[in-house]
Amino acid sequence: MTVRTRSAVAALAIGALALTSACAEGNQGGPATSGGQSGGSSAPAEAYKPASITVGTAEDSKGPAIPPEGVVKGGTVTMIDRNDFAHLDPAQIYVNTEANFNLLIARSLTGYKRVAKGDYKLVGDLATDTGTPSDGGKTWTFTLKDGVKWQDGTPITSEDVKWSMERTFAPFVTQGPAYIQQWLTDVDYKKAYKGPYDGKRLSSIETPDDKTIVYKFTSPHADANYALAMGGYAIVPKAKDTKEKYDKEPFSSGPYIITSHVVDKTVDLERNPHWDPATDPIRGAYPDKWHLEFGLEPLQVTDRLLADSGADQKTFTFYSSTPPERLQQVLDDASLASRRMSSPSPYGNYYYFNLSRMKDAKIRQAVNHAWPSKQIQQVMGGPAAAALPTTILNENTTVGYQPYDLFGKTTKPEGDIEKAKALLKESSDPTPTIVYAYNQTPVQERVTVVIKNALEKAGIKVVAKALDRKTYYDSIGMVKNEFDLYWAGWGSDWPSGSTVLPVIFGPVADGTPNYSHLKDPALTAEMDKITAMTDIEAANAAWMALDKKIQETITPLVVAENRIATMLHGSKVGGAEIDPQQWIVQPNTIFVKP
Repeated sequence: MTVRTRSAVAALAIGALALTSACAEGNQGGPATSGGQSGGSSAPAEAYKPASITVGTAEDSKGPAIPPEGVVKGGTVTMIDRNDFAHLDPAQIYVNTEANFNLLIARSLTGYKRVAKGDYKLVGDLATDTGTPSDGGKTWTFTLKDGVKWQDGTPITSEDVKWSMERTFAPFVTQGPAYIQQWLTDVDYKKAYKGPYDGKRLSSIETPDDKTIVYKFTSPHADANYALAMGGYAIVPKAKDTKEKYDKEPFSSGPYIITSHVVDKTVDLERNPHWDPATDPIRGAYPDKWHLEFGLEPLQVTDRLLADSGADQKTFTFYSSTPPERLQQVLDDASLASRRMSSPSPYGNYYYFNLSRMKDAKIRQAVNHAWPSKQIQQVMGGPAAAALPTTILNENTTVGYQPYDLFGKTTKPEGDIEKAKALLKESSDPTPTIVYAYNQTPVQERVTVVIKNALEKAGIKVVAKALDRKTYYDSIGMVKNEFDLYWAGWGSDWPSGSTVLPVIFGPVADGTPNYSHLKDPALTAEMDKITAMTDIEAANAAWMALDKKIQETITPLVVAENRIATMLHGSKVGGAEIDPQQWIVQPNTIFVKP
């Protein structure tokens, strides 16, 4: 089955979309439903309000970007976080932290322009507009803007754009999105084409001149311009393509150039003299320099930003949310209001069962009933930090959402040990052992203890395996891994199940988001049927019904706790806000106050 986004009919019918990035979420955590409230005297957490996004015009696609209020140009801004980036090659990027950073150094055909807080437009980035469909949506034509250049001053051409897509087929590319590749071939794209390095080119991408790029899909895709906005489809120069080495030494088409990268410690950026803001409606690029520091836990980040002293006044974080130890202090301190950002995540979060190893559904159901949701919530900081969803599809990003609670999480959030024991007695192994792999962070260490204690009360022995934080997704993304249970997040491109269920239960291969390794022809056929529906309301209802059916009949995962992010920034940092698309602080509006 091919991985799909929304059907052509849906794309044409929806004028304004709620925008959440269809990608894995980089730091182990996830979204909160609207029910979360903080304790003490602080105000309730706000309900998630999906961002509005419309399709912009050619005029909207012109630069410069709309500046945030009070913008000042110049200075050096510092970003502090836990992990360096595992990938800098766009073709390998499918994690929000990496896609977010790459906005500083890489551009795509299309992208999202911030018009105002919560208001976005899909616009042409390198392209003059969002593209022209023809042949019923099977063909898409884009024209490159005048004056777009690489960091050495050479023009960006249609050949670069074609090459960038072709190289995503290469064997060394194991991460990144697969939408466009599959639309161009409509088969197992890695078998259909091996990339351009042996001299073979894709006939389904045409470049009639240096400015024109034409994609010819095997079936209609009215939303191709949305797919091409993904960070994984940013471009790479043909003349500077170093294959695997490009992941460490990218060549900039964006407003900044990497001048220094000490792996796992620092990254420094300076202006790209050949980036022209008149061609870029998305990136403000207000600071002269960026200094990024890694190796700091969220508690360290929060304490530095709380102190707000010296250089830390010009410091912010991309994704380090306030840890449980400081959350109430940050929420209750009125003096922090102007420096506090809070947003429930748009992602879905799950603990996936590896169905290649955990074959007994009774055992998987027992784990769900024994799951200590309330205890995990408390470790994360309570209801102000996490809510307890019960469905695969996210309440806040799914049109036609209908709740269900198969495993009693609402009535028994602490878990139902007796029900779990009863299911184990009916299973093939009443005393199973499972290997639980987790992202080795301080919070997840404590969460692991809670999970281990709860499951062992039910009679399930847990062998915990800590994974390196930087390469966590690479480890669980291997089909032949040695784990039974592990966490991963996913987000939709628009408010329906069409880019969630067909993706997380789509193709099984190294690096794909089907972490449960679920292969079910009947399920695939049903998802294809829903995708082809022309009645949008009926399709939305069908996705919700399928959500429940999957958990009832297969149980490939445990629905995880949905986090609420609360972050601080320094008092001399302007334009900082949590981007609703990626649940991360985007760099495009950041500036340094005098």
